[in-house]
Parts: sequence; C-alpha cells; structure tokens
Amino acid sequence: MPAGSSPKRERQYEHIKESAEERGESTERAEEIAARTVNKERARAGESRTASRASLRDPKSASERGGQRSHSGAEGPTRDQLYEEARKRNVHGRSSMNKKELADALGR
Repeated sequence: MPAGSSPKRERQYEHIKESAEERGESTERAEEIAARTVNKERARAGESRTASRASLRDPKSASERGGQRSHSGAEGPTRDQLYEEARKRNVHGRSSMNKKELADALGR
C-alpha cells in the first residue's frame, strides 16, 4: 500500500488479499489483485493524484462489478481497455473503432 493510505484502505487491501488467497491465488497474485483494486477505488474517490479515464468513467466500482469484465471473462476486456492498449500500440484509426474492430486490430 502507498504511504499515507487510510486505515479503511488498509483493511480493504487485507480483505481482498485474503479472499484471493482463499480462492487459490498465489500470495504474489493476491497482493497484485488487492493493490490494483484498492488503487482503483482510491482514484474513483479522489484519493490519488492520478486516475485513468476508465477508472473515472466506469459506472460500477471494482467491488460492485466483482470481476464481471475480467480479461478471461465471457465478454473479455472492455472497449476502453482495448482502446488504451491500441493507443499504447499506436493503432491508427482507433478512435472510430468499436469494441470488435479494436479487438481485431490488436489481434485478439
């Protein structure tokens, strides 16, 4: 956890980490899941200096969503996630692409 995190976020981190370990995740993976989830919640609550567009625009929080849109889920990554990956890979024409077109351009 980042320095200066609130006790609430510390408890949240520990709870998520323990839950992931109970599901059979390795300690390292459980820590990663917990850190990412808590960091996203901190960004949504305005507790961090920076926040991704997806963190701020998503109507459901990570805890409400409960992994419904994980990369291995039925629907796969969101359009915003695909768009961010396309931006990082400098895919031309990405702004006018829909989710399927972005996935095809990224080779998914």
